[in-house]
Amino acid sequence: NVLRRRAAGRFLRSFSCRQTSFRTCFEEERAHLLPLLRNAQWVETVGRDAIYKEFIFKDFNQAFGFMSRVALQAEKMDHHPEWFNVYNKVQITLSTHDCGGLSQRDITLATFIDQASLM
Repeated sequence: NVLRRRAAGRFLRSFSCRQTSFRTCFEEERAHLLPLLRNAQWVETVGRDAIYKEFIFKDFNQAFGFMSRVALQAEKMDHHPEWFNVYNKVQITLSTHDCGGLSQRDITLATFIDQASLM
């Protein structure tokens, strides 16, 4: 029963991606949003429609606290980052997998991530 609900949820997310809310940013939106992300040190990844940023903290505890804040927000959004952590470094890549590229959800999560890194 739980597996059926999850599968149905994935189908609905995939369907809505093609329809409205999850679709990738239009070129006009991208032209406006990407410079803002670049100013915040997010970079576009090579060979993929995604953005990337590395965060460096004082120690592992600060890095882990940051990751915990991001994880809670990502779960609320049902939009999860790709990330890698070693000691005080956290590398994050964002892309909307359901759409195969950047979407407004990535921009929203990137903005939250930047704010969470300052806490």
